[in-house]
Order: sequence, then C-alpha cells, then structure tokens
Amino acid sequence: MKTPRQIRCADIPDQPWRNGGGITRELLAWPPGSGWQLRLSVADIQADGSFSVFEGVQRWFVVLQGEGVALEVAGQPHGLTPTSAPLCFSGDVSTQCHLLDGPTRDLNLMLRGCAGGLVGVVPGSAWSGQGSACGLFTAEAGQCTVQGRQVAVPAMSLLWFDTPPGPMAFAGDAASTRAWWVWAQLDPSANPAAGAPSA
Repeated sequence: MKTPRQIRCADIPDQPWRNGGGITRELLAWPPGSGWQLRLSVADIQADGSFSVFEGVQRWFVVLQGEGVALEVAGQPHGLTPTSAPLCFSGDVSTQCHLLDGPTRDLNLMLRGCAGGLVGVVPGSAWSGQGSACGLFTAEAGQCTVQGRQVAVPAMSLLWFDTPPGPMAFAGDAASTRAWWVWAQLDPSANPAAGAPSA
C-alpha cells in the first residue's frame, strides 16, 4: 500500500473569504491551483451571509462544530447541525447562510467536471474506496484500518489516498464518531475552468 497523505487542519494557514464572513483552510486541491477539479476545505463561518457562486461546481457541506446553520439554496431551506447528513447542492445557485447560535466550523467538498461525494462513516464497517482517489476526514481522532494495517488519524484531519487501496474501516477513539469517506473520479485529461477559493 502506498503511504497515504495526512493533512491536519491545524497545519493549514487560513484564508479570509472574499465577503468577509469567515475563513477557509484548503486541505486539498487537485490539480493544484485555480483549475482544480476537486477542492476540500474546512471553513469557519463567523457571520450570516451569502456563499459565493461557483458555476459548474457540485458542492457538499457538513457541519463539524457549533450549533449549525440554516441554508437557503435557490430558495429552498435546509437546517444543518453536526448530526445532519452531508448536503449536496449546486454551486451555480444563490445560497444564503444563517448561523443558528454562533459561529460554526464546516467541511466543504467542491467538485468540478468530475463525479464524487461524501459518505458518512459507519464505525468499524468496511467501505470500498470509490473513484480514482479517495480519503477520510474525521472530526475526532481514531484508527483507520487499511489492508490489515492500522493508521492513526488525528482529529480534524484528512487521510488521503491518490489511488483507492481497497476496503477500509474507521473507528473513533471517542464514543461518538463523526467522520466521512471522500471520493472522486478525477479526469487527468480535463481542463476545468479557472476558479478562486471562497466561502
């Protein structure tokens, strides 16, 4: 098994949003730079406001910490808390965010020109890596079992495999486990339009 990359949120410098409503830490972008197909980030939302429009981008959103948010996506309301399933929505449409009770920390997956998604981890249950690349993001520390080997994963970090290694399982050290499998079918020959990190 090729050694996976471990990327801790605490090691990533933050970037302010263009609208001033929060900060973002970019954990992974492929390919690097503005022409990414996949971008995974952790955002701290500090004030009510609108998300930036990303044309041609599929977005996935999960609340990691805080009481949660109320999103209005193209006029449709969605209430999200740390126990909610990931929400998938189009980056093409107007999205308004209202904090339920103070700032939140959230996981954002953006996909442009490729398939992919977030899948909630069932502790101890095997998950077969999908797509051409995959990984694990966890809010709590734990152990990921891959090909019979255990890999320690710190809280608020990403374990990333450039090639799916086969069935994996994750169990958190705490009683409750909040973690998600990440996958994408990346296209090396694609030339996606340029974009810029934001909300």
